Amino acid sequence: MSTHLFEPVTLGELRLANRIVMAPMTRNRATAEGVPTAIMRDHYAQRAEAGLIVAEGSWPSAAGQAYCRQPGIVTNAQIDGWRRVTDAVHARGGLIVLQVMHGGRIGSRHIKPPGVGTVAPSALQAAGEVFTDSAGMQPFDHPRELGADEIEAVVREHRCAALNARAAGFDGVELHGTSGYLPMQFLSSGSNRRTDRYGGDAAARSRFAFECLAAMADAIGAGRVGLRLNPGNTYNDTFDEDSAATHAELMRQAASLQLAYLHVMRAPVPEIDAFALARQHFGARLILNDGFGIDSAEQALAQRQGEAVSFARHFIGNPDLVRRWRSGQALSKFDRKLLYTPGAAGYSDYPSLS
Repeated sequence: MSTHLFEPVTLGELRLANRIVMAPMTRNRATAEGVPTAIMRDHYAQRAEAGLIVAEGSWPSAAGQAYCRQPGIVTNAQIDGWRRVTDAVHARGGLIVLQVMHGGRIGSRHIKPPGVGTVAPSALQAAGEVFTDSAGMQPFDHPRELGADEIEAVVREHRCAALNARAAGFDGVELHGTSGYLPMQFLSSGSNRRTDRYGGDAAARSRFAFECLAAMADAIGAGRVGLRLNPGNTYNDTFDEDSAATHAELMRQAASLQLAYLHVMRAPVPEIDAFALARQHFGARLILNDGFGIDSAEQALAQRQGEAVSFARHFIGNPDLVRRWRSGQALSKFDRKLLYTPGAAGYSDYPSLS
C-alpha cells in the first residue's frame, strides 16, 4: 500500500494535501476567443482531489496562442471564465495553478486573431504542421524575430499573466519552459541565433525564461511560481547542441529565485537523467513527470528523487484517480479519439466510482 503519495507536502506557498499532481494537458475546450467554458469548470472540479492541479497552458498574449480553442489569460472574459473554474475547484478543497504558455513560432495565422503575427527569438520556421478549425492542417508560420524592446514587452506580458491568474483565483502559475514553445525557443541553440544579450552561450539563452520567472515572482511571490522543463526534448522541431548543460544553466538561474517548484519531465533520451540533473542544479521542491504509475511513483518518492509526482493520462479517464488509488481500485481507460474534440464527450463525462 502506497504511503508517500498520500502524505501532504508544502512547495513554497502551496500546501498540497497529497503528492499526486494533475499535469497540464492541452484539451482544446475553450471558446474560439480563448474563454474557459462550463465543461472546463466541470472537468477540473471533478479532479479536485489531486494534491495540485496544473491547469492547461494558457496564452499571455494573442501572439502567444498556439492552438485552436486554447484558453488565454488576458481578457476580462477569460479571467471571469477561469474564475468559475477555480471557484469550483476550491469549493471541493482543491489547489490549482495555471500554466502560462507562449507558443512563439508554434502557431498559425489561421488560429490567431486577424493581424496578429507570429514571433520567435530568430526568424526560423519550425518544421511541422498544426490543426486549424478554419483551414485544416497548416504549416507553422514563418516567424518574425523579436526586437530587444519587444522581448521586454513579452516579459511584462508574463508578469501581467501572473497577476491575471491570481485575479482569476489561481493559487499560482507555472511557466511552460518545454515542448518547443517560446522559452525553449530562446533556450535552444537550434532556434536561437541571436547575437545580443538573449543569444549566444547557455547563460544568455536562459535569460528570457529567467526574466519571465523573475517578473512573475515579483508580481505574485516566488512561492507561487513554478517552472516546467524537459531536458532532451525535441518536440516541435527543437534542437540544442548540449541540452543537459543548457538546462542545468537555467535550473541554476531559476534556483536563485526560490520558486515554489520545478516540474521536471523524464528525459526522452537515455544519456540524460533529468531528475538527477534537477536535484543537482535546482535542489529540492521537484515534481516528477512522465510515465509513472502508482508503484513507480511511490518508489521515486521513497528514494527522494522528488517531492511529488504528476500524472496526465491517468487523470483523463479517472476524475477520481486519488480515491481509486487509495482504495486499490482499477483505473478506467480513455478514448484517444476524443482528446482534442469540442464538447463534453471524452472530457468531462468520465464517471467516478461513486
